Amino acid sequence: MARAIMLQGTGSDVGKSLLAAGLARAFADRGLKVSPFKPQNMSNNAAVTADGGEIGRAQALQARAARIAPSVHMNPVLLKPETATGAQVIVQGRRHASMGARQYFRARAQFLAPALDSFRCLAREADLVIVEGAGSPAEVNLRQGDLANMGFAQAAGVPAVLVGDIHRGGVIAALAGTFAVLDQTDAAMIRATLVNNFHGDPSLFEDGVRIIEAKTGVPCLGVVPHYPAARRLPAEDAVALERAGASGTGPVRICALRLSRIANFDDLDPLKLEPGVTLTFVQPGEAIPGDAALVIVPGSKTTIADLAFLRGEGWDIDLAAHVRRGGHVLGLCGGYQMLGRAVHDPQGYEGPPGSAAGLGLLDVETTLTGDKTLTAVAGTHSATGQPLTGYEIHLGRTTGAGTARPFARIGDRADGAVSASGRVAGTYLHGCLASDGFRRAFLGAIGVAPGHLAFEAEVEAALDGLAAHLEAAIDLDRFLNLAAQISD
Repeated sequence: MARAIMLQGTGSDVGKSLLAAGLARAFADRGLKVSPFKPQNMSNNAAVTADGGEIGRAQALQARAARIAPSVHMNPVLLKPETATGAQVIVQGRRHASMGARQYFRARAQFLAPALDSFRCLAREADLVIVEGAGSPAEVNLRQGDLANMGFAQAAGVPAVLVGDIHRGGVIAALAGTFAVLDQTDAAMIRATLVNNFHGDPSLFEDGVRIIEAKTGVPCLGVVPHYPAARRLPAEDAVALERAGASGTGPVRICALRLSRIANFDDLDPLKLEPGVTLTFVQPGEAIPGDAALVIVPGSKTTIADLAFLRGEGWDIDLAAHVRRGGHVLGLCGGYQMLGRAVHDPQGYEGPPGSAAGLGLLDVETTLTGDKTLTAVAGTHSATGQPLTGYEIHLGRTTGAGTARPFARIGDRADGAVSASGRVAGTYLHGCLASDGFRRAFLGAIGVAPGHLAFEAEVEAALDGLAAHLEAAIDLDRFLNLAAQISD
């Protein structure tokens, strides 16, 4: 059986996911078989696993860092927000139900059992399980029935390291305050602290470390400097988009619409690194820039609702003008569905039953069905003949005359659709832009000069660099010694 240790945070977005990935790579490089684990995650960025389910994208990245295949057991409870107060609940990789927030909080204790089952499945095969909490244990009003932080830690007997983000300010208060609000039993599960995201000379915080240790009564394992190459790794959730500006300084502008329930927006990560591209997320309240060469309508967790959101922003008018000017459009998954003539949800799988008129830029229409497609794929881009890989994760079937001009061929079947002009395209293939040859050829059609970006190699280099970064900042031997032996 494995040893296990948990990263909990003083709040959301303090760097737990990034630290877990870097630690997974660092300990894997030491010869340990490492597995990531997050009992409960909330994100519309999902990945397809080797065992045919879906988990949070962050856990898939952590599995890659550990050099193992992603499994549904790495994130047994995934909440995919569908509305401001409701989410689709995925349990061990499969859709369980759609629940409102109150309904889920009343029922969530029942999901601790599958979470523990998945944890033990991983522990049987690993030397070290790195567990990631969600949000913060300081939200003690949520402690009853908790399976994301201390509820899981207590049930599984996994000690925790508490992470604070110093760049936000107030990290001493955040770390000490978390101990102050926890009850004694939960506070005793925290065996050390970690200060993350320091900009400047970490030695300037030596007095701060001593104060944190005095206030909390546990050691501080280190002060982790800011890691700029983190931008080359996928963000966990849409919080990152709220502060996203333009990426890159290339001469060709590509714009992506910041939908209200945007999903799998890491599809666009390769474009951030392309030297000939400036990628801009068009935020609510902004118009689509007139100089955009390509507009991307990304994936969405709720296609019909986001169609209404898109129209409410006036982006349908902007898109029509963009196409009239000769601009290109690419729809990814839910974005592809929106580009068609209509979207039908007769059973209410993503919201109230009904239909909505699409944007009419592709001669297709979509009917949402209960069967969810979850599969990794490899195929060929129809227009360029370039190989591409990706994954499908969607509800619904899309049909119509436009599919006679497919975006790609996947074995003996077609994917997606392309307009007669060739300037509007849609596909169900998430992750296809990571295929270097395809991406270069596709971007070449909109005037991007051929580059030499090897995207997957960039991700690997960023993970290797992150592991080395943490080796220099954290006492990893001490971290490992804090991990508890897990019995079956």
